[in-house]
Amino acid sequence: MKKLIPVLGTLLFIAIIAIIFISLAKKEQPVTIVKGNTAFKPLPIKLNATNDTQCKMLIKSERNAVEVIAPDGRTWFFDDPGCMTLWIQDKPWKDRAKIWVHTLDTKRWIDARKAWYGVKDATAMHYGFGAREHKCPDCIDFHEMQLRMLRGENLTNPKIRKKLLGV
Repeated sequence: MKKLIPVLGTLLFIAIIAIIFISLAKKEQPVTIVKGNTAFKPLPIKLNATNDTQCKMLIKSERNAVEVIAPDGRTWFFDDPGCMTLWIQDKPWKDRAKIWVHTLDTKRWIDARKAWYGVKDATAMHYGFGAREHKCPDCIDFHEMQLRMLRGENLTNPKIRKKLLGV
């Protein structure tokens, strides 16, 4: 009996490890990229099951979400226009990419290059660049939003935050 206990313990340990691996293998992994979007249209985002390509956070809302579609149809997802800007800056095809953003005002997907961006909005990563279909006071265009993001002139910068929000 004393020789059987270590063998049973080892078998039990192996069984537990096997169950863990099998359960992990069956668990659906978060979406990070979708291939074959040759229609170049925004795809439905599986909320709480799709990762932002830049910051790796789960996308919890379409509010200010962005989708970038490469010329070959690969689609990446972002929870904040700032994340998209940081990620796309070194892509050789960035000027040929189709970029969609979900707007605050009309709650629709529009061409991100035609959107207007607030500078002090609540966004997923707190950069402050909320997208709009219609121009608003203090809104900036896509090019200016990208420049400010790349220069660090967003709400994550304490000096900019104080200047824009007074806090």
